[in-house]
This record gives sequence, structure tokens and C-alpha cells, in this order.
Amino acid sequence: MPPSTEFTPGLTVRGIQPPLRLADYRLIAFDMDSTLINIECVDEIADAVGRKAEVAAITEAAMRGEIADFKESLRRRVALLRGVRVADMERIYAERLRLNPGAQELIAAARAAGLKTLLVSGGFTFFAERVAARLGIDFARANVLELADGQLTGRMVDQPWGDIVDGAMKRDTLLATCAQLGCAGAQAIAVGDGANDLPMMAAAGLAVAYHAKPVVRTQAHVAIDEGGLDRLLEVVRP
Repeated sequence: MPPSTEFTPGLTVRGIQPPLRLADYRLIAFDMDSTLINIECVDEIADAVGRKAEVAAITEAAMRGEIADFKESLRRRVALLRGVRVADMERIYAERLRLNPGAQELIAAARAAGLKTLLVSGGFTFFAERVAARLGIDFARANVLELADGQLTGRMVDQPWGDIVDGAMKRDTLLATCAQLGCAGAQAIAVGDGANDLPMMAAAGLAVAYHAKPVVRTQAHVAIDEGGLDRLLEVVRP
């Protein structure tokens, strides 16, 4: 990547010449946790069994890119969630989960410009499906937590597309969605904050880091460090 330039305070660009046009893209893909929403869901679920600090430490290391095997790190974290009740997750959704500033505005602008929207998360369908519905997102993929008698078992359920949404699956999902829409990855925008977002960001024509880890900021075309997601509209005009 070429050197970065501060476009406006808290908004950095590199390797592109703004302004760009939303209408030149066909798809915008988002990570969920700490990107579209304000929390890391796995950490908040762990809080219900008194293990938030332990799980959050693993999450933070994974997002910084310090854990090479995301799948194994997620299995370790999910195993610690055994015994959490569905009612606990309902409370997390109702009381702790909030959309990040500008999420609704950016998605509305993208949809108005004719883009399709994708949520692809290393988190869980319990939250991802609800967030996608709230925002009117067209496509969503996330991991499924296994339940028995209204409680988490500490395992995930394999899906027809694979076992866990990791960085490679995020990239493959973005490219498969582009193929479904009849466009190339170059016509996609990818927005994320952690190391497991880097593969899909590399496959997209425009990579956007939102309040991201340093390893992600340095590889993005646009880095939003202050303000909401809708600040992307200062660079990619409706």
C-alpha cells in the first residue's frame, strides 16, 4: 500500500483518489462485531458464566492477528460458553448490543445507490440474523451455536458451507456473493476491524477499516478512526 494521507480529521486514505462513487460498486460487505455493532458477542456471552476476561483476552489476541488459527481460537472460546442460557443471550441482545453510529445511514445510502449488502461474521447467527433484519441486509453468514435444553453445549453446528466462518470463509463468501450478482471482487467494498477481516478486504476493490486494529488499518484503503461508519460517504459519494 502507498503511504496514507489524512483526508479529513480521523479519516485516512491510501492508494485511492477520492471522491469515489457508490454507484460504481455492486456489493458492500460488513463484519459484525465491533464493526456494525458495538460489542464482541462472544465476550458478552462469556460474561454470563463469569468468563468474560478469559474469553476477551483470546478475542483481542485473535483480532490483533496474534493467533494464527482463528478456528481453533473460536472453538476454545465457545467451549467456555457451555451452560449459558438462551435467556442470557436474549438479555445481551436487548441490553448491550447497539448498532454502531452511522451503520443505518451507510447501508441506506448503499441500498439507494443499488448495492446489495452482506453481513459475514465470525460471530453467531443468534445475533447476526437479528442485526441483518434490523438493517435490511440482503445476505448474512455466521456460525451456529449448538443448543440443548435451552443452553449452549460449548460447540458449534457444522453448516453445508463449512464449519466456521474464519478469514478464508469471509473472503470466499464475499467472492461467491459477487459471482451470484454477476460482478467481480473489484466491485465490492469490504468493511472490518480485525485480522480475520483482512482476506475479504484484500479480495474487495475497496477495503475499509473501522476503528480497527493496527494490522488492519495499515492494509486498508480507508481508515475511519473517528466518528461513525457513514464517514465512508465522505470518500465514496452517494
